[in-house]
Amino acid sequence: MQADILYQPSYALLRLLLDPGESICAEAGAMVSMTTNIQLETAARGGVLQGLKRSLLGGESFFINTFTCVGGQGEMTLAPSLPGDIMQLPLAGQTIFVQSGSYLAAGPGITVDTSWAGAKGFFSSEGLFLLNCTGQGDLFVSSYGAVHAVELAAGQQYIVDTGHMVAFDSTVTYNVRPAGGWKQTLFSGEGLVCDFSGPGRLYIQSRSEQSFLNWLLPKLPKQN
Repeated sequence: MQADILYQPSYALLRLLLDPGESICAEAGAMVSMTTNIQLETAARGGVLQGLKRSLLGGESFFINTFTCVGGQGEMTLAPSLPGDIMQLPLAGQTIFVQSGSYLAAGPGITVDTSWAGAKGFFSSEGLFLLNCTGQGDLFVSSYGAVHAVELAAGQQYIVDTGHMVAFDSTVTYNVRPAGGWKQTLFSGEGLVCDFSGPGRLYIQSRSEQSFLNWLLPKLPKQN
């Protein structure tokens, strides 16, 4: 499988060239275009219970679409719902936690599951669950805005607004807390942040969907 990411970073489009028998699993609604020799199969990945778990607790679609190439090389394109970037993360058995809504697609050798975030994630604006992506192959994640990678040394700490989180290595630990005291949290506009601690890499997005909604909604016409 050959992957090319076009039109970065504002309106990224993932173009895949698949050889006969190759397949890609994508989030429902991500397909933009494909050649006629790409076959689509829709199913609850991991069974009905696993699909319900991902949908209800992970914020992802109940169904996963699997696209398989038959009879010669095929091409397809994928894109996220929001304008922004796409990043290719090759996995070789390690685990990466992906924030809900950032998962785009993955090779069939990658297992996508929910991971309990416990009390640390209870107040996160992104939800209780992260997606646990483990296995062999390429993982594709998307962002709202551009993706910025931060490499943390062992014990190095870094603070990220919860609305800007995309993904991070499983070796990175984190804790969710208010940005400051309750006065700062309520009136500064910063809300909640995550304290990350290395070693490992984390990926953040340059824009926040919630911040955009906070700017947009007051400008919409009000119903009489």
